[in-house]
Amino acid sequence: EPDVTIVSGLKNMVVFEGDDVTFRCQVSHENARDVEWKLQDVALQNNEMNEISVEKGKIHTLTLRKVTEQDIGTITFRVGPHTSTA
Repeated sequence: EPDVTIVSGLKNMVVFEGDDVTFRCQVSHENARDVEWKLQDVALQNNEMNEISVEKGKIHTLTLRKVTEQDIGTITFRVGPHTSTA
């Protein structure tokens, strides 16, 4: 299995309370496994508040819905040993 690397990392975002925000990270290969999103070191799951998806096979996205002050912090995307933060 090829070593999947991060081609295009996360970008810092400024968003107003109550809005949605989307983070994108592009990886080098499709169907990447061992992928994880975190907010302030807490692993995120796909649910009604966090939408985790993959576009075009290589672009991993995380949308945080209706953000609040509690959502302030570092977002981390990890694939294997590689990470990107915003």
